[in-house]
Amino acid sequence: MHQLITRDPVSGGELVVTRLECPESGIVIEGRFSLGWIGRLTREQLEFVELMVKYRGNIQKLAAEMNIAYNTARSRLDEIVAALGGAPENDGRVDRRSVLDRLAAKEISVEEAMRQLKS
Repeated sequence: MHQLITRDPVSGGELVVTRLECPESGIVIEGRFSLGWIGRLTREQLEFVELMVKYRGNIQKLAAEMNIAYNTARSRLDEIVAALGGAPENDGRVDRRSVLDRLAAKEISVEEAMRQLKS
């Protein structure tokens, strides 16, 4: 059996399921079925969510399992939250990536970026 593909490899659009089959009973159901929230995530994001459940939401254990930094794991989780339509948690802290992106786009000065990063 193949892994679930959630996005069209050509356009990137969300895929729909058109046939469900039970190998045990032979029952086949055809129609147009949404993959729901799963369809909004990439295969890599689904694997991350699987590990999050496995480690009961403990990002430190998940990061250790994936051999990545804690901040990288948090960033990936924020991407998943955004893909599901939510806003990433900010904890009242400055979003460093956002500040650096604005600096790179020359929307703010180096001095302004330093000020925001220090606060």
